[in-house]
Amino acid sequence: MQLRIEPRPDLPSVVHLDPEPDDGVVELIDAIRLAENAGADCPTWVHGATDAFDEAMTAEGFTSNRTLLQMRCSLPAAPTGLVTRSFTDDDTDEFIAVNNRAFSWHPEQSGLTRESFARDRAADWFDPDGFRLHHVDGRLAGFCWTKVHTEPEALGEIYVIALDPSVHGRGLGVPMTLAGLAHLADRGLTTGMLYVESDNHAAVATYERIGFSTQRADKLWQRS
Repeated sequence: MQLRIEPRPDLPSVVHLDPEPDDGVVELIDAIRLAENAGADCPTWVHGATDAFDEAMTAEGFTSNRTLLQMRCSLPAAPTGLVTRSFTDDDTDEFIAVNNRAFSWHPEQSGLTRESFARDRAADWFDPDGFRLHHVDGRLAGFCWTKVHTEPEALGEIYVIALDPSVHGRGLGVPMTLAGLAHLADRGLTTGMLYVESDNHAAVATYERIGFSTQRADKLWQRS
């Protein structure tokens, strides 16, 4: 069981538990104890939920009200037909505004600032060509921000994707996703991946139509 404690500026730390293939409930409980010994009494992600892990977390006094699905698809996907371009520094303020309108409901992605965005841009994996923007009438309508993973396997992730609320209902969600997948395929990747809230049924259905299927479920737990 891999244990990682993620510090977050101005927010409680988050514990991440990543089970190995042969790990069971004993290893899960041991990891929880290690986290508690390190002083971490904070939200805990179990990456790869099972019925046994759910029962153990409940018995330990945790409750969960959030599940993320990791979905994957084969690349290349269908062609997009949508015109996009790479991100530039001049797009920063408009991107942040669209992001915050699109994710006003989201517990992590809302409230983006120049400072928090700068931390992602400083990461080794950031690639402006993998940050695809689509404009309508000269205004940013949506974006598909991708991320390439090399360990433990080569994966191309749809890291963040959103449409401005003003263009909802125009059928841009699928081609925007496909634009990101096209870029990842051009990078030589053969598997695409994304995370989506399990209760976002419309998004899950959209991704399934594109060719995604659920690889695993991750659950966020908190002390009752």
